[in-house]
Formats: sequence, C-alpha cells, structure tokens
Amino acid sequence: MIISANQPYFFPFFGFFYKAYLSDIFIILDNVQFPRGSTWITRNRFKNKQGSLCLTVPVKKKGLGLQNINAVEICHDGFWTKKHLSSLKNAYLRSPYYKEHVNFLEKLYSSNFEKLIDLNLEIIHYLMGCLRIDTKVILLSEQEIHAKGNRLLIEICKKMGASQFLSQRAAIKYLDTDMFKEEKIGLMDFKLPSPVYPQLWGDFIPNLSTLDVIFNCGPKAHDIVIDHR
Repeated sequence: MIISANQPYFFPFFGFFYKAYLSDIFIILDNVQFPRGSTWITRNRFKNKQGSLCLTVPVKKKGLGLQNINAVEICHDGFWTKKHLSSLKNAYLRSPYYKEHVNFLEKLYSSNFEKLIDLNLEIIHYLMGCLRIDTKVILLSEQEIHAKGNRLLIEICKKMGASQFLSQRAAIKYLDTDMFKEEKIGLMDFKLPSPVYPQLWGDFIPNLSTLDVIFNCGPKAHDIVIDHR
C-alpha cells in the first residue's frame, strides 16, 4: 500500500492531485501547525486578462498564537467572497467549460464557512471528482497520531499498514531515509507534472490552480493532469 500526505491547500495545483492519484490513501495533514508566513493553504494563482491572478482567503491570526490548520477561522470582515467570485467569473467567463462549473463557485462562496479547513476540503473533493480521482482521502485529525516530523509520517504509514511512502522528488532530501529503513517503509518519489494546455488570455502560465485547467479543458483535464506522460 502506498501512502502520501499533504497540507490542505486552497484550490491546489496539479502536483497535489497527481500525488493523490498515485497513492492508495491520501492523508490530509489538517492538525499540524498552520504556517506563520505566506502559505498555499490560504492562497493560489489563477489567470485573467492581466496575467496571473492571486486570490487569498483572509483568516484570523491576531492574538491567537500558534494554531493547528483545522482550528484556523476565516475572517468574514469586508467582502472577500464577493471579490473572489467576481474575479473568477471575470477570468473564466469565456472559457469553454464555464457553465459546467460556475454553479460550484457560486455555491462555494455563498456557504459562509467558519473554518478554513472546511472550505479547502470542499474544493479538494470537488476537483478530485472533476479529475476522476477515487483515492481514499483521510484526515490526520481522525487518526489519533501525535508524532511530529519524520516520525509523524512513519506512524501514519504504520497505522495504515503501508509499505511505501510517496513524496515529491525534490522533497525526499528532507526526509530521514535511515529512519524509514529502520521501520521497513520504502520511500517512493515522483516528478511533478508540468502540463501545457489551452488557456485564455495570451501566453501560457504554468503551475496555476487546477481550476484553470478544469475551466479550459473540462473532461480532458484528467488526461492532461493525470496521464500527462
């Protein structure tokens, strides 16, 4: 059995879903520490007429100290949901598959999620469905595992009965390979996909949110992201 893990990104990019596809079980690291600085958990890039469009979900931080990801609350001051929805509609109104997916965006931004994790999971499950990925997704918070670092990943594998842990090739160097060997857990790596596909608005921009390929390519997104080889 192959296990992989990732923090719950906001409208994730291709690599997130490709890793999930290559795995038997995909662990969402929802109860690890929320990063202090800039993070893909609250933001991502899309594309509009001006080029790269960055959207960020405002969250409550002031006076809260260190928080786990699943404790982070969305800040609903202002009109960020209307701005996000308007920006995405303007960016993708002319895309071939706009009508098929605009209802999801409208429902998403009218749901008034309190927790960031709930917003991101709604997005992740929707995009996995669009990409036809049926990998089992499990929240770390449901597993009662309290280790950290490499030990956390190993304990996840042991609890799930996994013999292999999958990681992005560039991230393998940050793992303690000896520790994994001692536990008889193999390390597998993969190269991030970098597909080129039809986009609106001029020159191609790589590594955008997967939503970009969904709007532009519809059902073909599976072949572009998953079967890119």
